[in-house]
Amino acid sequence: MVQSGERPTGPAVPVPTKQYNAKVIPRADGDLLIEGPVTAPTLRSLVFHQGLKAFRPADRQQKALIQIAELPEGRIIIARRRQLVVGYVTFLYPDPLERWAEGSMTDLLELGAIEVAAPYRQSGVSKALLEVAYMDPAMEEYIVISTEYYWHWDLEGTGLNVWKYKEIMKKVMGSAGMDVYATDDPEIASHPANMLMARIGRHVPAASVERFHHLRFINRPAF
Repeated sequence: MVQSGERPTGPAVPVPTKQYNAKVIPRADGDLLIEGPVTAPTLRSLVFHQGLKAFRPADRQQKALIQIAELPEGRIIIARRRQLVVGYVTFLYPDPLERWAEGSMTDLLELGAIEVAAPYRQSGVSKALLEVAYMDPAMEEYIVISTEYYWHWDLEGTGLNVWKYKEIMKKVMGSAGMDVYATDDPEIASHPANMLMARIGRHVPAASVERFHHLRFINRPAF
């Protein structure tokens, strides 16, 4: 999970406005509302499903998401059944300790986490979270990356091996236009199931795209 910390110190450009969007997923046991970006006060008023524990216990995860929602660039999209949050996806600037923060890019966000409680999987919730996130035209101003590490995946809960889970993640992220990109990042390269995925918005300037590609291969020897 990406943590909040020092923010990029690149060119002073306005943070794009966050446009609220929503959609409904019908379910026999009660419709799910997919909505966001949601505010910190909204997150405080809700209850998190106890199954949202991939990164930390649900109550602590709720506090972490509230902190992200308070950031100028932070975006939280949630899936909820009435007052119960059953899924979420987060967007924020990369952790300052990661290479992706080295460029101090104000137009590069990291999809820090996407999680759905087990009873609500297999309903297209993950894809819907991403769909709602990209309904906001401002997302076309960003490069969005996702660093996928197999040790974050719920292999035990799903009964899938790393290769099947990887294919599922590629399909889910691919539904939002994210593609797999090669990189020499040591953590990603440490296991063949790990991967870097990214979506380059239509309005991202060429200089930012070039900077992103440079960050992918920082360790490449110069000859």
